[in-house]
Amino acid sequence: MATIRKAEVAPVAMWDRIKDQAAKALQQQMQGGAGSGHGHSGHGGHGGHTGHAGPGAMGGAPGAPGGAAGKGGPKDQLVGLLKTQLDSLKTELKSGAFRDASMALCALVAAADGHVDPSERQHVESQITSNSVLQNFPADQLRSRFGKHVDLLMTDFARGRTEAFQEVAKVAKKPAEARAVIQTGIVIAGADGWITPAEEQILREACTTLGLSSAEFGI
Repeated sequence: MATIRKAEVAPVAMWDRIKDQAAKALQQQMQGGAGSGHGHSGHGGHGGHTGHAGPGAMGGAPGAPGGAAGKGGPKDQLVGLLKTQLDSLKTELKSGAFRDASMALCALVAAADGHVDPSERQHVESQITSNSVLQNFPADQLRSRFGKHVDLLMTDFARGRTEAFQEVAKVAKKPAEARAVIQTGIVIAGADGWITPAEEQILREACTTLGLSSAEFGI
């Protein structure tokens, strides 16, 4: 019988607690924050999110199944909770695979509506480099990997999307890192307390890629 190290069990047990806490936070948001989303179409989001509401609300991210993106909404409580829990795992999240998968997902989220303007790109880079857990890595490594994926997504969306999801998939066999990648994507996407339908669709697809349930993360 294979021996399971204590270091591997702890993150999984912690994620069980996260799921319960996240579910409670999501329920609270649904009860108390449902009305706050009606005026979001003009919200700035990540510095360039004004453009996200149109494509996301109409049909989701490019390449996504029609009608799959219809949720979206305020996520401030959920993002805050997930960020706190992610910070508690900071010492466990130092692998190159986690770094690369996180940057690929951040790029996919940034390009969820098929476009990333310079101000939005700069804003997302700022969120990435100031993130407590991602500060495990040199800022130039984060920028170069994020930028590589964004550049490809902007020049050849289909190819960029495929390559980014392939990068995300590399942590599929590491449950703690896989969950942390999704959590990082949510934290970066919801830095302003809001996640658009197009962004949620990308995050749900990333969950599927990693064999995780999107409901576990409240998306």
